[in-house]
Amino acid sequence: MSGGVRDLVDPYGRVIRDLRISVTDRCNFRCTYCMPSEGMEWLPRSEVLSFEEIERVARLFVERFGVDGIRLTGGEPTVRAHLTTLIEKLAALGVDLAMTTNGATLRNSAHDLRAAGLGRINISLDTLQRERFAEMTRRDELDNVLAGIDAAIDAGFEPVKINTVVERGANDDEIVAMAEFGRERGVEVRFIEFMPLDASGHWANDRVVGQDEIVERIAAVFPLEQMPARGAAPADRWRYLDGRGTVGVIPTVTKPFCGDCDRVRLTAEGQFRTCLFATEESDLRSLLRSEGDDDALAALIEAAVGAKWAGHQINQVSFIRPARTMSQIGG
Repeated sequence: MSGGVRDLVDPYGRVIRDLRISVTDRCNFRCTYCMPSEGMEWLPRSEVLSFEEIERVARLFVERFGVDGIRLTGGEPTVRAHLTTLIEKLAALGVDLAMTTNGATLRNSAHDLRAAGLGRINISLDTLQRERFAEMTRRDELDNVLAGIDAAIDAGFEPVKINTVVERGANDDEIVAMAEFGRERGVEVRFIEFMPLDASGHWANDRVVGQDEIVERIAAVFPLEQMPARGAAPADRWRYLDGRGTVGVIPTVTKPFCGDCDRVRLTAEGQFRTCLFATEESDLRSLLRSEGDDDALAALIEAAVGAKWAGHQINQVSFIRPARTMSQIGG
């Protein structure tokens, strides 16, 4: 193959610009919509990609395929030892570098992560009630997460966003409270529709609180106006009419954004996925560890993207639930 940057395009004309990299399958929480309370079998360390292997794949995406955004995920990425070393390597590629975290340890690491080159940060927070937080995450860490949000703001991340998964009957009574929290902190709360990636398999459509309902509830208290179309971004966004910030909704279930999707994923053990809900993966780790060259890696990636489907088909008869949970795939 010849050198030079060329677009990575799927059969539907969508150009891949965003790479999600899971750096570990491990997590210090056990969120009910993501993992079972017990019994998770963690990957042996030898099966997890090294920083050098991650950097090699990331560099290929950036330099050969023009990817300009990388997001680090887990599991929980901050449980990976020496994470700032990886961030320094990836920041050197000149991309928009972001991370999604549960925020439990950010009070101690936010400034170091920012200094290493991390640009943006999303922090998961599904409730502001202590007992409910402990029930949903199976950990009593609310104070630490709130402190982590403050630390991220203080460290200068721009923007800081809060990811809130809304599940009917679990935390949907806090939609307005979460929006108010974002307004007070000067951060954007992004409400995420409950997706069928929970470990227990209790997902059902009647537990989904849709985008229209979420926006309706907020607007009844804090009037909103919708912002321009999201393009490839996953969230639709609104601004508060009083000028106190913005709020977003990721409507994966009720208004899928598959038609504009520009994302692909690399799991912690080096499996390449073209969709969060993909039922097939491509094994990049074997090539990385068998002295396969970059042309061979690029060919495997192009073949996978060349077979990317139109969308996940949630709520359709043809939908097939992924065999792995969110924590094993990478958010």
